[in-house]
Amino acid sequence: MEKSNYVLTIGRQLGSGGKRIGEHLSQHLNIPCYDKELIRIASQESGLGKEFFEKADEQSSHSFFATYFGFRSGYMGSISGNYLCNETLFQIQSDVIKELAEKESGIFVGRCADYILREHPRRLAIFVTASIEDRVQRVLQDKNLSEKDARMLIEQTDKRRAEYYNYYSNKEWGKATSYDLCINSSVFGIDAAVSLIEECIRKKACSDWR
Repeated sequence: MEKSNYVLTIGRQLGSGGKRIGEHLSQHLNIPCYDKELIRIASQESGLGKEFFEKADEQSSHSFFATYFGFRSGYMGSISGNYLCNETLFQIQSDVIKELAEKESGIFVGRCADYILREHPRRLAIFVTASIEDRVQRVLQDKNLSEKDARMLIEQTDKRRAEYYNYYSNKEWGKATSYDLCINSSVFGIDAAVSLIEECIRKKACSDWR
């Protein structure tokens, strides 16, 4: 690991703008931002089809039915019959996240990255929240849904993300004590949130990241 490498992890409520903040930071800092891209990389690294990681993406359930046999031999011990454990998929994705963080600086959105990278010496764990009104409006912009369905999707997605995070990290999703920095994008806006995080990075780099 290069001494100057650092990682940002972003937990987020659906519709809070967390992914957008990550993308803006990626452009400003010239470092990669990993979200759904992690699924593709994990699929390539393991030899498993993307559909397995997509089905298990931020899901805390223990297993689902699988009949795919082209996975890397290193994970054979975690397979029982035709069942591929979500814990195995989590471990594969965790290994990918650690390998990427070892190589270079980067931003990791969701997927328990703050917990997976908890021993990284230069990690800033962020959580992004927003008002329900702003979240609904962002979801409506991104998806062709009614307002009722948008609110339902927000509730279901947040519940799923919380269960996933709490299950694998033994911490509490969205609770301030689980992160280094919590930002309400409804208060600051996307651009100001990005600037705030960049300032935190500068201060960290001048102190305990040296």
